Amino acid sequence: MEKLKGYTVLKVTLNLVTSMDGRLFHIALPEDIKKGLTTDVYFTRTKKILEALKMDKVRVVMEVTSGKLPRDWPWAVFCGLEDALTLLERLPVNVFSFPEGTIFKPFDANGLRVPVMVVEGPYGDFCIYETPLLGLICQASGVATMSARIRKVAKGKIVMGFGIRRMHPALAPMIDRASYIGGVDGVSSIIGAETINRRPMGTMPHALIIVLGDQVKAWKSFDELIEEDAPRIALVDTFYDEKIEAIMAAEALGDRLYGVRLDTPGSRKGDFAAIVREVKWELKTRGYDHVKVVVSGGLDDENIPSLVEAGADGFGVGTSISNAPTIDFAMDIVCVEDKPIAKRGKLSGRKQVWRCEKCLVDYVRLIGEEEPRCRFCGGETVPMLRKYMDNGRVLISEGVEDIRRRTLSQLEKVQV
Repeated sequence: MEKLKGYTVLKVTLNLVTSMDGRLFHIALPEDIKKGLTTDVYFTRTKKILEALKMDKVRVVMEVTSGKLPRDWPWAVFCGLEDALTLLERLPVNVFSFPEGTIFKPFDANGLRVPVMVVEGPYGDFCIYETPLLGLICQASGVATMSARIRKVAKGKIVMGFGIRRMHPALAPMIDRASYIGGVDGVSSIIGAETINRRPMGTMPHALIIVLGDQVKAWKSFDELIEEDAPRIALVDTFYDEKIEAIMAAEALGDRLYGVRLDTPGSRKGDFAAIVREVKWELKTRGYDHVKVVVSGGLDDENIPSLVEAGADGFGVGTSISNAPTIDFAMDIVCVEDKPIAKRGKLSGRKQVWRCEKCLVDYVRLIGEEEPRCRFCGGETVPMLRKYMDNGRVLISEGVEDIRRRTLSQLEKVQV
């Protein structure tokens, strides 16, 4: 009876924890997004007015463009297309888009805004999806861009995405997928790794060492109990100096030690590059030059270059990727019933973007205009706005590995 009473009380308590509509957490569910519940209210009012005036089937062409990129970045990575197509699936719309993972600049060779995506169809049928569509690509593109910038400055060293603890957990799959597309080698979250069909990457937390009360016991326990194919990377800054603990780890695990991780807090960091050099030197002098030095904590595209120069072999990057500034995309009408029209500051008319794949330079042209040649190399150009959706049916679906390869191949042609 007491157990039953306790269970009843527990049920009541749990019911109080959930919100009024039964949500366990304060998040929008996929069906909420598909129903348009995450839109701005003025779009629902627009839809109501258009329906009342029997103008909801007026066909429009809308472009997604960006202006100035965050922090004066010279380029960005377009990401989030797969989710955008899922959002618009089964609606009476056509979608033309840059391929996901494309590196782009906001303006073409002539200073014209570059549309990275075009949506056309009856405005009343898709107007309420502008807000979530922009949200899906703005944040994912920001994460992918920062990841790509870090990939570029890391100069081939391993990069692990550790950023999910800094963001809402519901976003973990998106963050890790966008990070991977941008160039990280792996991610730490279980669900994020499943999203990209990779195994999660990570070492050990300070908590393990503190609970066990002894660094060596923690390192050896990890070695004895964790699966063989997990690299033996010892966290070496919990109680003592990084150099001392690195030597202790090497002596404890010997040839089984793959690497050491320095997660030195900012209050103790000082010259982090100097710490890396010292640790690598002391390991080398004792015959442990095979041990990699992985660093984490407060890393970004500005401080990683000095650590690469100091000899760091890998980076665990968190906040700077997951909290990357969003790409400020906007979505604007450029045609109504095939007639060019746009608000001030935007260019009306249906367009195609032509790119020189050698120079990564874009040229915006009206549909029907002659295909341009690259003014820099004289080479041919290719159309970038490809048809991804026809009347609500997805035409092209790409795997994350193909998308990532696209980003990395283009990354070789740009500078940070």
